[in-house]
Amino acid sequence: MKISTKGRYGLTIMIELAKRYGEGPISLKSIAQTNNLPEHYLEQLISPLRNAGLVKSVRGAYGGYILADEPSKITAGDVIRVLEGPLQVVEELEDEEPAKRELWMRIRDAVKEVLDSTTLEDLASHTDDHGDAYMFYI
Repeated sequence: MKISTKGRYGLTIMIELAKRYGEGPISLKSIAQTNNLPEHYLEQLISPLRNAGLVKSVRGAYGGYILADEPSKITAGDVIRVLEGPLQVVEELEDEEPAKRELWMRIRDAVKEVLDSTTLEDLASHTDDHGDAYMFYI
């Protein structure tokens, strides 16, 4: 399973919103500048996140985006599924021999467990001794 830039950048948006939860709306321009990401691409990613009910948009001069729920209630799995689709290690799992099918299912379930047990709150507050945010690889 490979998480594309859609999933990675979408998770970055959500982590930034979680870091500033309760401070009011955050613009995509601000998130793009902070993380050195293309604003235009983030604009494409925010729509499915909004349609899935994970973020809300706020219009106006001081508008932007806010999380639709508390960071502790939104998981990395919620975000990844919206942007990447269902979690799948290999395609056509039913065509595999039983031993390999079992392995692929166990890997899928382990990845699902990590994504579904890691909240935005966890990711937003996770820093190392130097104050830099950890990079999570799955």
